[in-house]
Amino acid sequence: MGAALCVVAVLSGEAGAAGPTPRPYAFAEGAEMVQGATSNVEGYRLRPGKTYRSSLPRVGQRFYRLELTAEESAYVSVTAVPRPGTRVSYADGVEVSVQDADGNNCSPLEAEEARFGSSESPRPITATAARRVSPNEKSCAGAGTFYVIVERTRASSAALENWDLELHVASEPAVRAGNATTPPESWESAPPVLPSGERKPREGGTSFNSARALENGVWGADMQPGETLFYRVPVDWGQQISVAAELGSSDGGGLGGAGGAGSTDGSGGAGGVRGDTGYVSSALVMSLSNPVRAQVEDADTAYDGKQKSTVLEPVPPVAYENRFALTDEVAAMRFAGWHYLSVHLSPDVAEKFGDTPLELTLRVDVDGEPRPGPSYAGKHKPAENFGVTERDTEAARRGDTAAVEDGASSGGDDDELMVVVAAGGIGAGVALPVILGLWTLIARRRAAVSASTSAPTSASGAVGSRR
Repeated sequence: MGAALCVVAVLSGEAGAAGPTPRPYAFAEGAEMVQGATSNVEGYRLRPGKTYRSSLPRVGQRFYRLELTAEESAYVSVTAVPRPGTRVSYADGVEVSVQDADGNNCSPLEAEEARFGSSESPRPITATAARRVSPNEKSCAGAGTFYVIVERTRASSAALENWDLELHVASEPAVRAGNATTPPESWESAPPVLPSGERKPREGGTSFNSARALENGVWGADMQPGETLFYRVPVDWGQQISVAAELGSSDGGGLGGAGGAGSTDGSGGAGGVRGDTGYVSSALVMSLSNPVRAQVEDADTAYDGKQKSTVLEPVPPVAYENRFALTDEVAAMRFAGWHYLSVHLSPDVAEKFGDTPLELTLRVDVDGEPRPGPSYAGKHKPAENFGVTERDTEAARRGDTAAVEDGASSGGDDDELMVVVAAGGIGAGVALPVILGLWTLIARRRAAVSASTSAPTSASGAVGSRR
């Protein structure tokens, strides 16, 4: 009985320890720590298929190096992670480029820049640059050494601190002859009809590495102000993804603000009641990224305490030939594989409406039958990022993270804990109600962070700058 009560106390303590502080960005497990150089000659070599950690100062460029064959396209994504509470402005952000030995930019049409934009809220932001190989690409052709340059978009007085960086490098092999090189002339761009019905709980991860998988349906989670949640959705060749995000109404009403408790100017205050000035612009920011973490589309919505929603603009079905389009949104839908959703809730929401979590609802639809992809002449790196397998489909149904796919049980330590407590408890004569109570506590804890395994209910303005 004593052992069982100790377990209950531990689990209760874990639940009670969860406060309003957002969970930190989950860097890739085992990622190598590297130092960006101040000159191209000393740049650390980055290898396709690997993820690295580094840092970026307020002023100055940081160089890294790539050694590429003539047949592979390379994509370098850089995620900048300011500390929570860091001050950032509209124009603050991160810029990444891939250049050849003559300083020529290898990807003039790629999304190379990410800014915090109108939300002015510190959160993970990602920019991706590339060296592309195709008959239509003339710059940076051939094998050789290429250089990755990372810097701030603006050294404002607000953003003084160094930022942590995560660098993810992927490569795509050349395709065999016969693949289309002309972008599609038309595709279904009408507003999508998204799933309806009861939402199912599925807590998001805190990074690309811990993003939780989703399939078609209506999904929900609680969001702390200042938090960023990551999800991932498998989208195959020929399939089109549509997503809407909704923020639930506030039940506490306008805690914070300058008015103080009992303020009569309508601004609320600590312990006060929300007035007409309880308003946060760009309170909820949603972004869709492709398998190499390049941004596809983003959207945001303001918040005034009432329920609000935002929908991503329609994007085309995944097709190899999309890469030849002149717009980033179309060109980014160029790979089959895991596509990532990040959703951020501004910390300003806590000042206006209190730090109680708000309810997030995601409506996800992947439409269309999978089609055969292009004929590649080699292997992708990392291979698991590209294409959609039966294993990926099952992971989306269960709500796995990448760590679970790599071999961890979706139940984690709770499964072992249930077995140990049940066996030990029954052996020691523990009363059945105690065991059942413990079982219920663990089940509720797991429900907050894992997916429902039942099938989903069937379906019945940009915040940052990109270059």
